[in-house]
Amino acid sequence: MTAYQNHPYRDVIESLQHPNREVRMQAARVLGSMIREGKITRQESAEVNNHVHTTYSFSPYEPSMAVFKAWEAGLQIVGSVDHDSISAAEETRYAASCIGTGSTVGFELRTSFRNTPLADRKINSPDGKGVAYVVVHGVPDHQIQASKEFLKPVQKARNERNRRQVEKLNELLEGTSVGSVDFEQGVVPLTHIDEGGSMTERHILAALSKRIIYQAGKGGGVLNLLKDELGITPAGKAQTYLRDPQNPHYLYDLLGVLKMHLLPRFYIDPEPSETLPIEEVISFALSIGAIPSYPYLGDVTESPTGDKKAEQFEDSYLEELFDVITGLGFPAVTYMPPRNTKEQLLRVQKLARSRGLMEISGVDINSSRQIFNCPELLEEEFVHLVDAAWALVAHEAISAADASLGLFAEGNPLAGQPLEERIQRYNELGRRMDKHHPEQILKYSEGVLTNG
Repeated sequence: MTAYQNHPYRDVIESLQHPNREVRMQAARVLGSMIREGKITRQESAEVNNHVHTTYSFSPYEPSMAVFKAWEAGLQIVGSVDHDSISAAEETRYAASCIGTGSTVGFELRTSFRNTPLADRKINSPDGKGVAYVVVHGVPDHQIQASKEFLKPVQKARNERNRRQVEKLNELLEGTSVGSVDFEQGVVPLTHIDEGGSMTERHILAALSKRIIYQAGKGGGVLNLLKDELGITPAGKAQTYLRDPQNPHYLYDLLGVLKMHLLPRFYIDPEPSETLPIEEVISFALSIGAIPSYPYLGDVTESPTGDKKAEQFEDSYLEELFDVITGLGFPAVTYMPPRNTKEQLLRVQKLARSRGLMEISGVDINSSRQIFNCPELLEEEFVHLVDAAWALVAHEAISAADASLGLFAEGNPLAGQPLEERIQRYNELGRRMDKHHPEQILKYSEGVLTNG
């Protein structure tokens, strides 16, 4: 990657992006040794990020590189969360143990709320009513394979829809200089489908972006093609970014413009087989000792990633929403401090606490323009989310060693304690454990997980 062209250890760092997983993991081992020897250093922060996408859904970063980028940014914890896939989990955990940072793993998927009072509401998905994204956090190591099997039918249904979406896109492209997007040769190679990764609309848009850049050349040529042939005129920062042929984030900036202006023209609503009933998703997540979380989106006024238009989501019926998700059995809610106003988030916090829901943070990374840092987490109103992240790390590791010790397990010795107390105990355990050997967490749990 060009960002490391002058780095003394450029070759090993760039190997974190190698197409072969074994090469990436070997690079993570080497880098871990270099870090322990003091050859590669960083400025540490107390920040964390539990929601980093990888190439197993859509992201510039392979799992090993995502872990290193997070460590390099000073983060203490990195979590991989991919759409409809958990196939980055093993590599994320391994790279984190090599580099010496806390880690969590999970997955994100669309679900159906059509059997709930919110069936006719726009919830947290811009794509339709009665559909909501859900994040399953804290999947124990021994339940990763079960999660992969659970997601396979969803991936199959989504790929069938992706193929139809490409066909619909190509109808729009008829008569343009762009030509057509080849599903097998243009889109599939951008994914890790052969390793259990998923394909998203962003992959389709990335393939289209590559064709547009190839056809028109970066800069004014792309802007002219967008305007004259696709009827798209980017404004503001997006136009400035696309006018600059030296922009290192060009592909992702163009993708963002296409997502906002073109995707609605070829988007096809998911079939029921792709949006599983929310009750089924929560039941599965709890059965494997994971933590299903409702991700608050909130009304959007200005998108931090530049690919979401201003829209209204949950804010007008937020109390009703919290009643519904609590009734469904959600143990947690997740939100992203940089994405909303402080007023919005303080309201979410108040509702979460009144209903006994764990608060989890994370900033989704799917563009090279985004940064891994989240300094908002260190503000007084949000610093408790750092403790919750460490509790999540401990929950995940200790659940793999003993399922009865999961944060929300019925047999947990702290089950009778208030949620805030449990989170603080697990926070202490997460900070105490050896990050290079999370499987040894029981060695560090003495006196922490006792009811007394």
